[in-house]
Amino acid sequence: MFWAGFLFGLLGSFHCVGMCGALALALPGQASGRLLYQLGRVSTYATLGAGAGLLGQGLRLAGVQQSLSMTSGVLILVLVAVPERYSSRLAATLGLSRPLAWVKTTLAGLFQQPSNRAMYATGLLNGLLPCGLVYLALAGALSAPGVAGAAAYMTCFGLGTLPLMLGLSLSGRLVPLAWRTRMRQAVPYTAALLAVLFIVRGLGLGIPYLSPQLSATAVPAKRPPLTVHYCH
Repeated sequence: MFWAGFLFGLLGSFHCVGMCGALALALPGQASGRLLYQLGRVSTYATLGAGAGLLGQGLRLAGVQQSLSMTSGVLILVLVAVPERYSSRLAATLGLSRPLAWVKTTLAGLFQQPSNRAMYATGLLNGLLPCGLVYLALAGALSAPGVAGAAAYMTCFGLGTLPLMLGLSLSGRLVPLAWRTRMRQAVPYTAALLAVLFIVRGLGLGIPYLSPQLSATAVPAKRPPLTVHYCH
């Protein structure tokens, strides 16, 4: 499952170039600061993944373990169908307008401080900005095994975006515009394929690794009778 997060991040990084490429190119400071900026993004994704894992763990305790993977797949399909421009509207509906305004104001201030610490903080805050691709990844993290598993899934997703974004930041022209456009257009299809994999996994078809069979009820193991010893 973790390889799926990395692959999705790798292919989705072309979307990142289109949405945040200008920010990556405008970063101040040296190469070390630009790397720390990218690692800051990954750190935020991992933290958000832990939150998704905590939610998923609660849903498992509610008895929806097998259907959770299917729910993640359906949620990804819904997010694919929602245009990118609605991400900010969704944030406003959830009452996140003020926190996001603070994030943007703080980011503007950090750009005036080209230190390594400031660049890492810039990456941390950038990971909080509305992004449809991140929402898609978080939908997949819901069905990851536990809180640590969900955090690892989002870490793999973030590391998948790192090569292209870091290369763009350092070189300025890593991929021609025509290729960036084509790969960005392929992101929804990649997300849809990932959604189908989650749905098939949740069906429990008995296919090893892809769709393992999950027993509906766990049968407790029989314990030997308790022997009580008395001292005379």
